[in-house]
Amino acid sequence: MQYLAISRRRTDRYTDAEFAPHIAAERQRVRELYKEEILRAIWVRKDVPGAVMLLECDDEQRARAAFASLPLAQRDMLEVQVIPLAGYPAFFPIE
Repeated sequence: MQYLAISRRRTDRYTDAEFAPHIAAERQRVRELYKEEILRAIWVRKDVPGAVMLLECDDEQRARAAFASLPLAQRDMLEVQVIPLAGYPAFFPIE
């Protein structure tokens, strides 16, 4: 099943200087999730600091665990919304 994880940096609580030491580890974990075939795609948000990720997991608990493994999430520096997705019905035959 696929999940959309929409995250936002908690810039109201943390400064850029507080985020900076964790960015390299964040990028490394993102690459690992991609290699593990959990992360399918990722985009940077243009409206606020954050990202949108397409995850593929067996269930929502695993999707949340994958997101929680990110260094910024572990430090409560991100807020996230995880949305389960289903195929668009127009692509399937109508019975």
